[in-house]
Amino acid sequence: MEEKDPITEDLEFLHKLIMGIGEVAEVTGIPTRQIRYWEEKGYISSLSEQGRNRRYNYMNIKKMLLIKEMLDEGYTLEASVAKVEKRTKLVNEALEKFKK
Repeated sequence: MEEKDPITEDLEFLHKLIMGIGEVAEVTGIPTRQIRYWEEKGYISSLSEQGRNRRYNYMNIKKMLLIKEMLDEGYTLEASVAKVEKRTKLVNEALEKFKK
């Protein structure tokens, strides 16, 4: 039997990870009210599943945690979001270079 690579298994898990707003709040310590507010402002986005509660994928959960970290360090919400978006853009640009 072929042994699976732990990194590949982690990546597969992260791509499949989808959590409801209550679960995200519980795991991250970010109140649901705050998550809804961030979504209303366009800082994060839930997966659109008609008739279901808000659900979030790994990338949005990671973004929430990074924003929370910045807020905890004293940044404003707008500065936190800007910094996280800049960081995400730089990482995505670097990853795109690997594809070439």
